[in-house]
Amino acid sequence: MSNPFVQIVEPLDPKQPLKKFFNLSKLEDVRYACLPFSIRILLEAAIRNCDEFLVKKGDVENILNWKVMQHENVEVPFKPARVILQDFTGVPAVVDFAAMRDAVKKLGGDPEKINPICPADLVIDHSIQVDFNRQSDSLQKNQDLEFERNKERFEFLKWGSQAFKNLRIIPPGSGIIHQVNLEYLARVVMDQDGYYYPDSVVGTDSHTTMIDGLGVLGWGVGGIEAEAVMLGQPISMVLPEVVGYKLVGNPQPLVTSTDIVLTITKHLRQVGVVGKFVEFFGPGVAQLSIADRATIANMCPEYGATAAYFPVDDISIGYLIQTGRDKEKVMCTKRYLEAVGMLRDFKNSAQDPDFTQVVELDLHTVVPCCSGPKRPQDKVAVSDMKKDFETCLGAKQGFKGFQIAPDRHNSIVKFNFEGCDFELAHGSVVIAAITSCTNTSNPSVMLGAGLLAKKAVEAGLTVKPYIKTSLSPGSGVVTYYLRESGVMRYLSQLGFDVVGYGCMTCIGNSGPLPESVVEAITQGDLVAVGVLSGNRNFEGRVHPNTRANYLASPPLVIAYAIAGTIRIDFEKEPLGINSSGKRIFLKDIWPTRDEIQAVERQFVIPGMFKEVYEKIETVNKAWNALDAPSDKLYTWNPKSTYIKSPPFFDDLTLALQTPKTIEDAYVLLSFGDSVTTDHISPAGNIARNSPAARYLTSRGLTPREFNSYGSRRGNDAVMARGTFANIRLVNKFIDKQGPQTIHFPSGEILDVFDAAERYKQAGHPLIVLAGKEYGAGSSRDWAAKGPFLLGVKAVLAESYERIHRSNLVGMGVIPLQYLPGEDAGTLGLTGRERYTIIIPEKLKPQMNVQIKLDTGRSFNAIMRFDTDVELTYFHNGGILNYMIRKMAS
Repeated sequence: MSNPFVQIVEPLDPKQPLKKFFNLSKLEDVRYACLPFSIRILLEAAIRNCDEFLVKKGDVENILNWKVMQHENVEVPFKPARVILQDFTGVPAVVDFAAMRDAVKKLGGDPEKINPICPADLVIDHSIQVDFNRQSDSLQKNQDLEFERNKERFEFLKWGSQAFKNLRIIPPGSGIIHQVNLEYLARVVMDQDGYYYPDSVVGTDSHTTMIDGLGVLGWGVGGIEAEAVMLGQPISMVLPEVVGYKLVGNPQPLVTSTDIVLTITKHLRQVGVVGKFVEFFGPGVAQLSIADRATIANMCPEYGATAAYFPVDDISIGYLIQTGRDKEKVMCTKRYLEAVGMLRDFKNSAQDPDFTQVVELDLHTVVPCCSGPKRPQDKVAVSDMKKDFETCLGAKQGFKGFQIAPDRHNSIVKFNFEGCDFELAHGSVVIAAITSCTNTSNPSVMLGAGLLAKKAVEAGLTVKPYIKTSLSPGSGVVTYYLRESGVMRYLSQLGFDVVGYGCMTCIGNSGPLPESVVEAITQGDLVAVGVLSGNRNFEGRVHPNTRANYLASPPLVIAYAIAGTIRIDFEKEPLGINSSGKRIFLKDIWPTRDEIQAVERQFVIPGMFKEVYEKIETVNKAWNALDAPSDKLYTWNPKSTYIKSPPFFDDLTLALQTPKTIEDAYVLLSFGDSVTTDHISPAGNIARNSPAARYLTSRGLTPREFNSYGSRRGNDAVMARGTFANIRLVNKFIDKQGPQTIHFPSGEILDVFDAAERYKQAGHPLIVLAGKEYGAGSSRDWAAKGPFLLGVKAVLAESYERIHRSNLVGMGVIPLQYLPGEDAGTLGLTGRERYTIIIPEKLKPQMNVQIKLDTGRSFNAIMRFDTDVELTYFHNGGILNYMIRKMAS
């Protein structure tokens, strides 16, 4: 059918061919003007990619009734323009593709049909660790060790870049995926196949939402779903509710973008935005730079929304020019956005859309703050930090408590480091890391940190040598402007040398602490502290020995490093005393906004971005020297402990298997609220006494060669053993933290993997019980793949984080949800019962199913397959099985 929305645009250059675009605004309907900008992008993609969507709706003008469509649960097919991946999620994706090619060939199809149709960029940023710091050559040493540990993984990825079309690899040492996307990869408007259309992206990392700050609609998806998108499968989604977040006022002079996002995170967690879009509007948005907006959008997963969208405005256009994008293309971008009514003026309230709900924040009310000690949403004003931490010390074990006996609150442990004597206490800072794209993408906070370091050094302040300090920028541009502005040497003098270009401490790649420090922490059972400019601080994530971890702006990271403790009131107590005996307070060295902006205007220039990014794919000599096989089918090495063909497709046939009732399942684990994907599938160190360690040892590896769980995601044997292996796991069946559970038939307490193996050998299915926000955190697909391999058939929870529910669906694990007002407590569930989950022959989205207990009782729960497409995946045993059958037939 002819599409009524297609228009022609005259090119700026008459030598160029005419371009087409889809223009919903041509209806000149008041309803279009009321559409949230994020919904406009979804609907544009639907009508551009799927003619049947228009046919299905009948009347083309009905697509403007988005709230009606939402209420009627109309499924909208969304094909994003691009996919981005990082290596922790990218390696298992390429492993799956390689295994899918084998499966398609086995079923008689063409294996090369398994190939990305949607363009994909994979940025290697998760492998480098802070093994070396406080040395001038730390960067080179860490990069060398990264290659030594991960050579096999990198060779595999290089094979993938050659074996699959439309898959580009950005080599290690280039930066962090989301910052590279913001500064280089993002287009804002696509110019492809004769059409202009809005750029959009999904990524196998939950912080993909960072690009929403530039006006590119994007969000994180599980690796399983991303693989299907890459193969051409649209995301089927019900139009989400859109919460309008109105920003008014101006930030106070001492407030940073970090303070703003931590405030928003707490606010929106209280509002409740899981599964919804958040779209920012109001005159306060115009006060924020693109880097500020990107910081706010980055932490979207922490406040639970699907996307955190800032429509494109003139500041966005200016950012494209500042970061070295082609000026002519930028002008075409602006013309297109004006033509389709997608260029926003935040000061013009007549452009404000009609939102599902509106909440407001006065930026002037934001104060300097941190978040912690265990969750990003637990904001604490800097002025309250000392008191809050001391309250947490004695509070009951939980998100805000460590349950330390009152007589031990002031315990001190003496230790020796490099020939000098020091003391540690509760609240002592042992890790201080300027890390993560959340903040290192923002020149104002990075230059602010540099200027603070300069003033601190000039005032005679230092950082204690045992504190593990580090600086891991999200791109080479950051180092460029820090060096050119003259502040890099002051950062180095305080111990904040560049240690690598990657996620590092933010994802738990913080490396080892000095042995004497670890011994002191252990001896005193101390609540030691990590302070980082990251986006997550879940238990056990940053480092096994830092039980308290606080998110803070880069300048505050340095301030707490100088203080050496979190138990300080900056307004009343000095940061330190210099050699002249002068008391130096934080206010004495904090740079003004005018100082920061003056340096930023002078030194953050387009030429830097062009110089760094024009050679990004070729600058890494070690990567260039890697030799990779050229075969289209991967030759699996049975001796490899990194790359292994997964068992997901071993018994796959073309014929569908009818889903069966789950009979007499045991409960493997029983959880409370806010169990994160870090709890389910940790990314950090492999404990020496864990099932994964025993497996690797049996394969001839030493503990030094274990690397991390994240680096082993291409090997299912390691990852299955690493499932629920977080040392801070709290299982209601056990009276202490740790990755263990009760094997009910024997009554033994076992490691989770060992218990699951016992159940599997006896033919017993398993389920997991959980509270609210199950699966919060990252997009890691192994948090669904791992339980699947352990034999978990279903999860019964009070609520789910969006991406994890999608991942469970993708693996054929049933996400069940208690009925409103019910939970394990109200139903009297102990987890020691056996559960039979009745699966009817005819299924429909979000239907109630009956669950029978061996006690004779029964109750109903919601089966959280939310769309017909998700039910199709379930009937196929998961999304990848569906894609294989589709490609093979």
